[in-house]
Amino acid sequence: QVELVESGGGSVQPGGSLRLSCTASGYNYDTYSLGWFRQAPGQEREGVATIDHYGGARYAEFVNGRFTISRDNAVNTLYLQMNSLKPEDTAMYYCAAVRGWSNALVPGNYHYWGQGTQVTVSS
Repeated sequence: QVELVESGGGSVQPGGSLRLSCTASGYNYDTYSLGWFRQAPGQEREGVATIDHYGGARYAEFVNGRFTISRDNAVNTLYLQMNSLKPEDTAMYYCAAVRGWSNALVPGNYHYWGQGTQVTVSS
């Protein structure tokens, strides 16, 4: 059974940084493409960044160079380094996985999801 567990969320001031982690178990991690998604209250879930099983990354336009997605297959962990955070980045952040290649920033393309970690950016 595939299991994804996020951590690293919290409250920061505008301009601050956070590093999210997502630890996976239950499958051949290096054969899966992974993504970070977020959902703010009253909003639809949206893609933030994806990384395929070759290591190729793709970002939503609103990231604008502020975030970096990475993966360490040796420890089955996905990361999202978030810098220059803005109040509009406030949301629940989820990691997701799908077998094989994908770089889609579309939630429906991903089959497995974590429970989420809350990120709040406020002064």
